[in-house]
Amino acid sequence: METDGQHTPLAERMRPRTFDRVYGQEHLLGPGKLLTQLIESGRLVSLIFWGPPGSGKTTLATMLARHFDVPCVFFSAVLSGIKEVKEAMARAEDHKKLYGKPIVLFIDEIHRFNKAQQGAFLPYVERGDVVLYGSTTENPSFEIIAPLLSRTKVLVLKELSAEALGRILEDALTDEADGLGAQILSLDAEAREFIVNYSNGDARRALNSLEIAATLAGDGRISAEVVQEALQKRILLYDKSGEEHFNLISALHKSLRNSDVDASLYWLARMLASGEDALYIARRLVRFASEDVGLADPQALAVTLHAKDAYDFLGSPEGELALAEAAVYLATAPKSNRVYAAFGAAMKDVAERPHEPVPLQIRNAVSTLMKDVGYGKDYAYAHDFALGTTDMETLPDRLKGRVYYEPGGMGFEKEVRKRLAWWKDVKARLRRERGGETDAVDPRTKGDGAGEA
Repeated sequence: METDGQHTPLAERMRPRTFDRVYGQEHLLGPGKLLTQLIESGRLVSLIFWGPPGSGKTTLATMLARHFDVPCVFFSAVLSGIKEVKEAMARAEDHKKLYGKPIVLFIDEIHRFNKAQQGAFLPYVERGDVVLYGSTTENPSFEIIAPLLSRTKVLVLKELSAEALGRILEDALTDEADGLGAQILSLDAEAREFIVNYSNGDARRALNSLEIAATLAGDGRISAEVVQEALQKRILLYDKSGEEHFNLISALHKSLRNSDVDASLYWLARMLASGEDALYIARRLVRFASEDVGLADPQALAVTLHAKDAYDFLGSPEGELALAEAAVYLATAPKSNRVYAAFGAAMKDVAERPHEPVPLQIRNAVSTLMKDVGYGKDYAYAHDFALGTTDMETLPDRLKGRVYYEPGGMGFEKEVRKRLAWWKDVKARLRRERGGETDAVDPRTKGDGAGEA
């Protein structure tokens, strides 16, 4: 389709116009489901659409605005500044005064705005001048400020299944008005599977791939070979069950853990060539830095976070090099899962004993009554003491002496071991000075040369 000499991509032309053509989100649009209830009630509320790329966030927002017959103004948090958004909100305020109806302000990738910028929406949302629709691929609990989140409903969109993508492709092939129906094309089963697997749940990617392949299908038959040629690179398919996806991420993770640089780079390249979401890989690298490198090299977490930001900023293919640098850093870094294990042990105690009372001496006495019953009594403020610590007990009574973290002997954790040994000795000396208590043996330092560099 051409509009004023401009080609409108198939993915744009095939955006559903009715809710029954929205596939893969039946948990929101089925009978009695949340979005269906909102539509039937006629309630226009602010919404956050949280889901992976190509799952239908913008489509649903557009359809809802159209259904409620209100203007919808679109902004991208990547391309637009908060100044433009504020100007739009001021116009929305005037619109509300003139017509008595709000406008929908849709912010794509709303998580890209910082907390202060997000706070600018609050007064307009509270007054009802705008209905805010925001889309994000990131967890709103971490990326959207609490006051804004409390004034919106979060709709969680699922990654599109192979069945949903198949229906989208079929619609595009048969729709003569907006799709490719007028071209009388056939799509081989293998080619269909190829596109579905490559798309990784992203409808936009699936339709873009189909459109390019259709231009290369001289006889109208779209084969797997045609699709491969259209993508201009060899795609290493994931199988339908997703097993290969997990096999490859497992191979990358275990190669990093085994400090094998070359294997790590190979599996990273395999995943990228297979069409894996690069930000998913980045998240796994960040996870590896905290779980498998830990305090053996605290810089690893910063390196992986910077790599994620670099990819986010540059995109493919340039940003992929930042992921490769992070992989090399992680593979060559000293390894320790001691913090991971320690936190797991602490969480286990919390699960088994969730109501252990906080010792009175470290409770916060905010009233006279609390002081009278012993809150804060005998609290020792560490900064008031020459050695910057005390022998005051800060674990619950039934967990006294519990040891969770036992640093290893690799990298920076050697320094952490020295520090722990020093603090242990200081506290033992303070106990002796206070009453001659016997020192407990700390397994973190027993026979392991904790004081050595």
